[in-house]
Amino acid sequence: MGIFSWILLGLIAGVLAKWIMPGEDPGGIIVTILIGIAGAFLGGFAGTQLGIGPVDGVNLISIGLAMAGALVLLLAYRIFSRK
Repeated sequence: MGIFSWILLGLIAGVLAKWIMPGEDPGGIIVTILIGIAGAFLGGFAGTQLGIGPVDGVNLISIGLAMAGALVLLLAYRIFSRK
């Protein structure tokens, strides 16, 4: 999967994660997009390790894995940024 696909997938995952977990986050939409991109990598890695399958394109499984990773990272970001 090319870097452009990861960025696109991260953008989608970041927007979906922000939609599922709305709230005031420092950094705004740019930080949310970066968290989404990192979540795409985290979700892809976790999905591969758990045997769900490789993240090999922009499809529903890939978006789900990326969104799950983005939600985990967004939650961690909120917990650690408040302290």
